[in-house]
Formats: sequence, C-alpha cells, structure tokens
Amino acid sequence: MTAVSNGLNHHCASYLDRRFSKQVRDNVHGYIYLDPLFLKFVDTEEFQRLRDLKQLGLTYMVYPGAVHSRFEHSLGVYWLASEAVHKIKANQGSEIDIDDLDITTVKLAGLLHDIGHGPFSHLFEREFLPRVYNGLKCLLFSRSHEDMSLKMIDFIVDSHNIDIDPECLKKAKNMVVASTEHASQKTVNNEKRFLYDIVANGRNGIDVDKFDYLVRDSRACGLGCSFQFERLLDTMHVIEDEICYRAKDYLTVQKLFATRADMHRTVYTHAKVKAIELMVVDALSKANDHLGISSSIQEPSEFWKIDDSILKVIETNPSQELKEARELIQRIRRRDLYQFCNEFSVPKDKLEHFKDITAKDIICSQNSNGITLKEDDVAVSITKIDLTRGRSNPLESVQFFQDYESKVKFPIEKDLISHLLPSSYQDTIVRVYAKKPELVDAVSVAFENFQHKMYGMTAQVHATPNKKRCKRLIFS
Repeated sequence: MTAVSNGLNHHCASYLDRRFSKQVRDNVHGYIYLDPLFLKFVDTEEFQRLRDLKQLGLTYMVYPGAVHSRFEHSLGVYWLASEAVHKIKANQGSEIDIDDLDITTVKLAGLLHDIGHGPFSHLFEREFLPRVYNGLKCLLFSRSHEDMSLKMIDFIVDSHNIDIDPECLKKAKNMVVASTEHASQKTVNNEKRFLYDIVANGRNGIDVDKFDYLVRDSRACGLGCSFQFERLLDTMHVIEDEICYRAKDYLTVQKLFATRADMHRTVYTHAKVKAIELMVVDALSKANDHLGISSSIQEPSEFWKIDDSILKVIETNPSQELKEARELIQRIRRRDLYQFCNEFSVPKDKLEHFKDITAKDIICSQNSNGITLKEDDVAVSITKIDLTRGRSNPLESVQFFQDYESKVKFPIEKDLISHLLPSSYQDTIVRVYAKKPELVDAVSVAFENFQHKMYGMTAQVHATPNKKRCKRLIFS
C-alpha cells in the first residue's frame, strides 16, 4: 500500500472517529477534535485549572494581549502531537509499526504535558520555591514542573476512576518528562524511541510543544512569527528510530531556534516583566507563612487548588500578616515597580566560570558617602537565553535526510548553512533593580563598582526612550 493510500485511509478513519469526538475551535489551529478518552481528562477540575494559569505568567502586564492560558496551549499540543504521529504513520506505514496504542499515548502526553504547572509560568518553581526552601528544591519539584505533572496524572486517574491501559499511561508519563536528562536516559533504550521526541524532545529540542507556543505566544503579543512549523510537521521522517528532517529545510530548523531565542529576549525576559516577577516573588514569599502557599505542593490534592488568583487572594485579604505582601501587589497595580538600574551580558569567554551576582554583592560595593543601601533595597535578575541546548549548538544534534527514498541520516555542519549564524549559543544577562525610585542612582553606582572590581568593567552612558540617563555596563 502506498503512502498516499495510507494517508487516505487515515483520513477516512479520522472522519468516522470524529462523530464521537468533541469539536473545539482554536484560534491557532482551527478545529480540534477531542476523543472520548481525552475528554475524561479534560473534564476534570484538575485539568480545567489550567484555564486559570496564564501561559506567559505575568507577561500580560507588559503585553496586554498575552492573557491566553495553559488550557488552550495544552489542547494545541495535543492536536499537534496527534497530527505528527498520524503524518509519520501515513508516510511510512508498516515500516515503523505505529499502532493505535502508540497514537493514544502520544496524544495523551501532549494533552497532559503541562498539568503540573504552578502559578505564573516558571516563576513558581524556579524563583519562589527555591526562595522559601532556602535554595533547596522540594521533593515534588526536584527537577521541574514535569515531575509534578507525573504526580498529577496519577492523581487524576485515581480520583476520577479513568479506565486507561496501564502501559499507555506509563509511556505517556515518560513522554511528558522526555526532555529532562534523567528521563532521556531512562527511555533511550525503549523501542520506538522516536515517539518520545514528539512532545518533549530531549535530543535536539524540536517538538510540538515549541511549535504551538511560539506561534500562540507571538500572536497573543501582537508580534509576527516567521517560523513555519507546518513545514517541519509535514516532512518528519523516521530513520534509525529518530525523527529527521529534509536537508532543504535546515533554515526552517534554524528559524525555530532563533525564534525561541527572540521570544525569550523580547517577551519572556523583558526587563519590565522581570521587575514585576521580582515583586511577585517577594509578595508570595512574604505571604507564604500566613497562607501556606508552599505547603500546597506536598500533595497533588492540594496543589491543583493553587493558580494565578493567589494574587487576588493576597490583595483582598485584610489580614495584618499580609500587609507587606498586599502593599507590593498594590504597587504593581499602580505601576510603582522596582526600577531598572543597569544590566550587562556576560561575554562568552567568561560564561563557564561566571558566579551568580547577589544583592549582597552589590551593597558591599556601594560608595561610603550618601545613601546607605541595605540588602533588601536591591533586586538582581539573572537570565539565561539559549537555543535549547545551553552553550551548545542545537543544530549539531539534528539529523537530516536527502530525500524520502534515503535511509541515511546525517548532521549539517554549521559552516555549510550560513556564515551569518551565531558563534555563541547562550546569553547570560544580569539586571539590577532598585526597590525604591530614590535608590536608583546609589544602586547603579554600587553595581558599577562591583563589576569594575570583579571583572574590570567600564560603563558607557546611553539614553533610554524615556529620556533618562543611565549606564550600561560593558567589558573593557
């Protein structure tokens, strides 16, 4: 049977199945069809909670349109995972032996991959929890939100008595954490390893999760997105148990990585967004003892009750114990934010031995005359932006093929793609903020002194859009 006829049979089967599916209109992918098994998960309070988790956390306070939630993103990843596995099966047929259980497993992983997310995107697990646990990570968040996703999936199945094949559930959970190092090692010897790269790709970072959020986030923020995931989705080809891409699509692959880095720089780690995040972390930390926010992560039965509305709970609670936290949230509402003072990008030759800068480092370098800074007057944000593989070139991990008759996969050397590609693959940006407007000058000078002392840096004055003068630190 040819690939074409396989595809026709697949579409006919899909058409028949859709009589029993729920149709949802998505603003990115059009009509999405939820089969009965997946509706059992969607129609639970734990999954519906994702409606109350904004996909981009606090970014909507800078980009007003970014109010979309983890709910629609999860549906989008579910749909793209379904499209990907069906396209691979239609194109390669019995050659790779994808069965109905495989298809169900991949779709389930796509649907549930974010079920364990905490409030405010990654801020909860990366900033708040380490703060309240004094740098230690809680057991359930020992690696990332994916670990909580595993707990939540089991909790949903048990609480709602969902009848599902145990092997399907086990594999779906492994697919959810497939991008993490420990999971990649665990699943690498499994047959059909390529299925684990569809939702969360630990080999090279190309997966349908990124396909969805790059387009969805760009659209919500009012930005254009030149990356076309459809081109890669249509031409996925499995060679030696790995998803490969046509050699002629190498620039589309590079565009994926570049678009992700662009979104991180201009949206996800926007300087004003980071200022608001720093304030929210402070507010949550001050409210934690009274509200027991961090204790909710000990059990999935309590964790699912925590969402972005926690800010409103703090803001409207008259308790004296929440006074400081409440005032911080009121400052955010009134746009009285922590003030950006200065930033620098760590040169690539210093990345390996770079040590995180703390507020204590800054105040220890303040001038002896004038204002005396305290540690609580300063906030530091350290942001890493990469192309999915840290300081490594992700293209080196991507395998290509020449044409559909080929059985040979190969990498493409960076120099054969373009001399305009970056020579470095990670930025580490250090930003310093003053928690009160009157401290901006003192904090800026202290930060400059510290960097000059530690790294031999000089300051270059530049004008900001609001006509204020500030210094931007550069390496001399």
